[in-house]
Amino acid sequence: MPEPSLPSPPSLPQLPSLDEQIAIYQREYRDLDPQVEKVVNALSRLDRRMSVAYGRSLGTLGLSNSEWEVLKELVMAGEPYELWPGTIAKHLGLTPAAMTHRIDRMVGDGLVTRERDPDNRVRVIIGLTDHGREKWLQVMRRASVFEEQLLQDLSGEERVVLGELLTRLLRRVESAQHDASGRLTDLD
Repeated sequence: MPEPSLPSPPSLPQLPSLDEQIAIYQREYRDLDPQVEKVVNALSRLDRRMSVAYGRSLGTLGLSNSEWEVLKELVMAGEPYELWPGTIAKHLGLTPAAMTHRIDRMVGDGLVTRERDPDNRVRVIIGLTDHGREKWLQVMRRASVFEEQLLQDLSGEERVVLGELLTRLLRRVESAQHDASGRLTDLD
């Protein structure tokens, strides 16, 4: 007697277009401002897709997003590319324990060093290795290509305007919601 076959899992429904989504929302909530909703939903969809693309790119280079965030913080600090782990943790919104775990992995992978602070032997300093800096550069090169492709349909002037508009939105959110950046201020 043949084995009974399991039914195929239902296929995922096709995601509605942005305009279709807004029409559905308006049908269900008549007070909706379609222009606002279109901007917010377009930003949300774009963020999701960009996050997936960046994550895949990092994965092909053997990096996780969390490791990338640490490398970015060290590069942003400038030469000699060193920070205290507590500073990195605060910027990334992590607990000290989570930061320690992350740094342990990165030291093991040769991306960063962990040395005693010569001015305060109780503290340690996290430093970017040459290997870590090279990984950062590889990611930046790939990201530059991806980002150029993303914006290829916009003229130089449109890119400037879009950048200014998004920066204005970001400033408003950051000034209204100080913790909206994902950074924790209660780790002092």
